[in-house]
This record gives sequence, structure tokens and C-alpha cells, in this order.
Amino acid sequence: MSQLTHLDEAGRARMVDIFGKPVTDRTAMAAGRVRMAPSALAAALAGDAKKGDVRAVAEIAGVMAGKRAADLIPLCHAVPLTDLQVAVRPWEHGLEVYAFARAFGQTGVEMEAMTAASVACLTIYDMLKSVDKAMTIESVQLIEKTGGQSGDFRRADPP
Repeated sequence: MSQLTHLDEAGRARMVDIFGKPVTDRTAMAAGRVRMAPSALAAALAGDAKKGDVRAVAEIAGVMAGKRAADLIPLCHAVPLTDLQVAVRPWEHGLEVYAFARAFGQTGVEMEAMTAASVACLTIYDMLKSVDKAMTIESVQLIEKTGGQSGDFRRADPP
């Protein structure tokens, strides 16, 4: 009926059976940005936001979330990650987040990296909302992935 892997022949949602897939090294890098007022960026970079060290808390939140991707996203497999790193860096209009995930398994880690980047961005918003409620989260995207049946992917226009 469809080439979508999460639909069965009748068009109903289903979890993909990965039993026969080979175990390979899988990686994924995702990114996102939080656009904010200069005053919010200054507070984040100075480390004196009311709720604490914005970058450190966002990085930990991203790691925690990436490890829980299967709990948050229906039909997502629980993947035994071997590595998950989140980095928050200054960007000319705010902060940008990069999340890297790795596993040796039968399915990719794109959702873990994307979840980590998304929740890190949400955490930045939460920690700085007292300074700037007009912040926007933007450009959450897969930057690259390696391994698996579909092969490697690298975005032509990464942030």
C-alpha cells in the first residue's frame, strides 16, 4: 500500500520489525537553534541566569531526553546507546545545540539525536524565559547519519 515503513498493508501504524537487520555502527548528528534577545544571550553566556548555568543544564537535559526517545516517540525502538553528547554553543542570534548519538545495533539513532537537540532547545527556553519570552526555537534538523541499510546522509546546508 505504502512505502512508509511504519504502516502495514492495511495502512495501520506498526512498529517496524528489525529482527533480521544486521548489527552495525550507527551515528547521527542533529542541531537546533534558539533565537533570543541580546540580553538573554548575555545572561546565558555569563552563567548568571536566575535558574543557573543555562548551557550546562541544557546539555544534561538533552542527554537525558535522547536516552528516552523510545518513551516519547510512538513506534521508536529502544536503542542501547554507546555515546550521546550534547553541546550548546553561542550563535550570533542566540544559542545553537548540537547532539551526537551512537549505537552498535539494528536501527539508527536519528531520533535519539533529534530528541536530544529538541529538548536541549526547550530547556534553554525554559531557563531564559524570564529574560525573553519571545525566543524562538528553530532549525531542529538531522545534520548527518551513518550506517544502516539506507546508507549515509549528510545535509548539504548544515547550520
